Amino acid sequence: MRAMKLKDIITCVDGTLIIGESHLEDDIERGFASDLMSDVLTILEDNILLITGLSNNQAIRTAEMSDIKNILLVRNKKPSQSMIDMAKELNISLSFTSYSLFKASALLYEKGLKPVY
Repeated sequence: MRAMKLKDIITCVDGTLIIGESHLEDDIERGFASDLMSDVLTILEDNILLITGLSNNQAIRTAEMSDIKNILLVRNKKPSQSMIDMAKELNISLSFTSYSLFKASALLYEKGLKPVY
Protein backbone atom coordinates (compact mmCIF):
# COMPACT_ATOMS: atom_id res chain seq x y z
CA MET A 1 0.00 0.00 0.00
CA ARG A 2 1.30 3.43 -0.91
CA ALA A 3 1.01 6.10 1.76
CA MET A 4 0.64 9.80 1.02
CA LYS A 5 2.37 12.58 2.91
CA LEU A 6 0.08 15.15 4.51
CA LYS A 7 1.79 17.90 2.50
CA ASP A 8 0.87 16.06 -0.73
CA ILE A 9 -2.72 15.59 0.44
CA ILE A 10 -3.07 19.31 1.09
CA THR A 11 -1.62 20.12 -2.33
CA CYS A 12 -3.93 17.60 -4.03
CA VAL A 13 -7.07 19.26 -2.66
CA ASP A 14 -5.79 22.86 -2.99
CA GLY A 15 -5.98 22.97 0.78
CA THR A 16 -4.56 25.16 3.50
CA LEU A 17 -2.84 23.96 6.65
CA ILE A 18 -4.13 25.81 9.71
CA ILE A 19 -2.10 24.06 12.40
CA GLY A 20 0.18 21.06 12.60
CA GLU A 21 3.31 21.82 10.58
CA SER A 22 5.03 18.93 12.36
CA HIS A 23 2.62 16.55 10.59
CA LEU A 24 3.44 17.59 7.01
CA GLU A 25 5.71 14.57 6.58
CA ASP A 26 3.26 12.11 8.18
CA ASP A 27 2.60 8.99 6.13
CA ILE A 28 -1.15 8.68 5.76
CA GLU A 29 -2.25 5.28 4.52
CA ARG A 30 -6.03 5.61 4.39
CA GLY A 31 -8.80 8.17 4.35
CA PHE A 32 -12.19 8.19 6.01
CA ALA A 33 -14.86 10.70 4.99
CA SER A 34 -17.79 11.35 7.30
CA ASP A 35 -19.75 14.06 9.05
CA LEU A 36 -21.09 11.49 11.53
CA MET A 37 -18.60 11.21 14.36
CA SER A 38 -20.29 8.04 15.61
CA ASP A 39 -19.11 6.39 12.36
CA VAL A 40 -15.58 7.65 12.93
CA LEU A 41 -15.51 5.98 16.35
CA THR A 42 -15.87 2.57 14.64
CA ILE A 43 -12.54 2.96 12.80
CA LEU A 44 -9.74 0.76 14.05
CA GLU A 45 -7.07 1.76 11.52
CA ASP A 46 -3.86 3.72 12.09
CA ASN A 47 -2.41 6.53 9.98
CA ILE A 48 -5.71 7.77 8.58
CA LEU A 49 -6.96 11.14 7.46
CA LEU A 50 -10.38 12.24 8.69
CA ILE A 51 -12.17 14.18 5.95
CA THR A 52 -15.21 15.99 7.34
CA GLY A 53 -17.42 19.02 7.09
CA LEU A 54 -18.05 19.01 10.83
CA SER A 55 -16.23 22.08 12.02
CA ASN A 56 -16.58 21.98 15.79
CA ASN A 57 -14.85 20.66 18.88
CA GLN A 58 -16.65 17.32 18.56
CA ALA A 59 -14.54 16.52 15.48
CA ILE A 60 -11.34 17.14 17.46
CA ARG A 61 -12.51 15.07 20.44
CA THR A 62 -13.57 12.22 18.16
CA ALA A 63 -10.21 12.30 16.39
CA GLU A 64 -8.47 12.16 19.76
CA MET A 65 -10.51 9.13 20.87
CA SER A 66 -9.85 7.40 17.54
CA ASP A 67 -6.12 8.20 17.57
CA ILE A 68 -6.45 10.27 14.38
CA LYS A 69 -3.72 12.87 14.00
CA ASN A 70 -4.84 14.62 10.78
CA ILE A 71 -8.17 16.27 9.92
CA LEU A 72 -9.19 17.85 6.62
CA LEU A 73 -12.23 20.12 6.74
CA VAL A 74 -14.21 20.41 3.50
CA ARG A 75 -16.73 22.87 2.00
CA ASN A 76 -14.47 25.77 2.99
CA LYS A 77 -15.27 25.24 6.67
CA LYS A 78 -12.85 27.12 8.90
CA PRO A 79 -12.05 25.91 12.41
CA SER A 80 -12.94 28.10 15.37
CA GLN A 81 -10.20 29.35 17.66
CA SER A 82 -11.25 26.80 20.28
CA MET A 83 -10.87 24.02 17.69
CA ILE A 84 -7.41 25.30 16.78
CA ASP A 85 -6.39 25.51 20.43
CA MET A 86 -7.67 22.01 21.15
CA ALA A 87 -5.96 20.56 18.08
CA LYS A 88 -2.69 22.20 19.08
CA GLU A 89 -2.96 20.82 22.61
CA LEU A 90 -3.67 17.32 21.28
CA ASN A 91 -1.07 17.47 18.46
CA ILE A 92 -3.66 17.08 15.68
CA SER A 93 -3.22 18.81 12.33
CA LEU A 94 -6.10 20.84 10.89
CA SER A 95 -6.39 21.71 7.20
CA PHE A 96 -9.26 22.91 5.05
CA THR A 97 -10.27 22.89 1.40
CA SER A 98 -13.05 24.60 -0.52
CA TYR A 99 -13.88 21.27 -2.21
CA SER A 100 -16.89 19.18 -1.24
CA LEU A 101 -16.50 15.98 0.76
CA PHE A 102 -17.13 14.00 -2.41
CA LYS A 103 -14.63 15.88 -4.58
CA ALA A 104 -11.86 15.92 -1.97
CA SER A 105 -12.30 12.18 -1.38
CA ALA A 106 -12.36 11.43 -5.11
CA LEU A 107 -9.19 13.43 -5.79
CA LEU A 108 -7.32 11.73 -2.94
CA TYR A 109 -8.53 8.28 -4.01
CA GLU A 110 -7.38 9.03 -7.57
CA LYS A 111 -3.91 9.91 -6.21
CA GLY A 112 -3.69 6.58 -4.36
CA LEU A 113 -5.09 7.20 -0.88
CA LYS A 114 -6.94 4.04 0.06
CA PRO A 115 -10.30 3.96 1.85
CA VAL A 116 -10.66 2.41 5.29
CA TYR A 117 -13.20 0.01 3.75
